[in-house]
Amino acid sequence: MRVSAKPIGRYPFYLRPFFWNQRRKYGQVLQAALLWARSPKLFIGVAVLYGMIDRRSSPIDPALRSLVTVRVSQINDCPFCVDINSATLLKRGVSAEKVEALHVWRESLLFDERERAVLEYTETMTRSDQRVEDATVDRLRAHFAEDGIIELTGLIGFQNMSSKFNSALAVPSQGFCKLPGSADDKTRAL
Repeated sequence: MRVSAKPIGRYPFYLRPFFWNQRRKYGQVLQAALLWARSPKLFIGVAVLYGMIDRRSSPIDPALRSLVTVRVSQINDCPFCVDINSATLLKRGVSAEKVEALHVWRESLLFDERERAVLEYTETMTRSDQRVEDATVDRLRAHFAEDGIIELTGLIGFQNMSSKFNSALAVPSQGFCKLPGSADDKTRAL
C-alpha cells in the first residue's frame, strides 16, 4: 500500500466496533477500511453511505448490486475491490462461471437482458471517455422505475469512488475470492 495503516489501537474508540464487525464478517479487518479510518469523519461518512446503498430494501437486488461493483472494480483496476466484491457476488448466489465471464459479458450468453442493460450503463458511467446517452437509460427503464435508476446510479458512483481510492493507494487483494487465477489476473482481464 502507498499509505500505511495504523495499528488498530491507534484509531478512535468509536471506530473499533466497525473493525470488530469486519473481523466477524470477513475473518480480518479490511485494509481499505484502515486507510479510510485514518480520517475518522470521512470513514463514518463513507460507512453510512455504503450502508444506505447496500440495504435490504434497495430496489436493486443484492446479486445485481454485486455484479455492478465487480464490473466497476475491474474497469478501475482495483484488485482489492475485485476480490471482495467477487466473493460477495458468489455468496449472493451467482455462479463462478458467471463471475469469471463478467469481463466479457457482451460475448457471454450467461447474462440476461436486465443485466446487460445494467452492465452497459455501468461501463458507460465508469469510463471517462464515454457519455451516457438517452438510449442507454431507456434500456434501463424497461427493467427499473426511476427510483431504481437513481439507486443504480448512486451505486455505480459510490463504487467508482471506492475502487479509485483503493486503486490509487494500491490496496492489495486480501484473498476473499477463491476463483481460479489471482484477483490481479481477473482485474487486468478487462
